[in-house]
Amino acid sequence: MIYVELKSVILKKQLAWGRTITITEIADASGISRMTLHRMLKDQTYNASTDHLNKLCAYLQCALYDLVRWEPDSPALQEYVA
Repeated sequence: MIYVELKSVILKKQLAWGRTITITEIADASGISRMTLHRMLKDQTYNASTDHLNKLCAYLQCALYDLVRWEPDSPALQEYVA
């Protein structure tokens, strides 16, 4: 399963930048709708497009691996990870 870690990246950036970052600010800067951003924040398994991930990485100045996390769906897949 791939998880979008948008909330944690926003919190880290707020600390680093020393200010609040709003969904509206991200939406205006990235062109991603507020509703889509809200869905990503509420549902970490939201099926985000690569275009959206690219725009978020650009705006938040982060790498893709900061924004997404992968965990195997089943124990059988875990043996391929190790």
